[in-house]
Amino acid sequence: MNKSSVNAVLGFIAGAAVGTALGIMFAPDKGTETRKKMKDQARKVTDDVKDSVAHKIEELNEFLSGFVSETKSKIADLERKTKQEVKEKVTK
Repeated sequence: MNKSSVNAVLGFIAGAAVGTALGIMFAPDKGTETRKKMKDQARKVTDDVKDSVAHKIEELNEFLSGFVSETKSKIADLERKTKQEVKEKVTK
């Protein structure tokens, strides 16, 4: 995921959290109930962010694993070709 997409997701999450907090603060509930709702919402947002970050870490690990495998394969091919070229030049 590119940087602008990550920023968009984080902006959306932050906006949703602020909107929810404002909605709860202006609701006609008792202070204890409002604080409980805010605490519950904060937990929900925290869990959502943790899940999102965990998912992005998984994607990054998959990408890096593929990149490392591909790079190792290319290095092995290059090594094999180089050895073959050296062998051909030495035998001439």
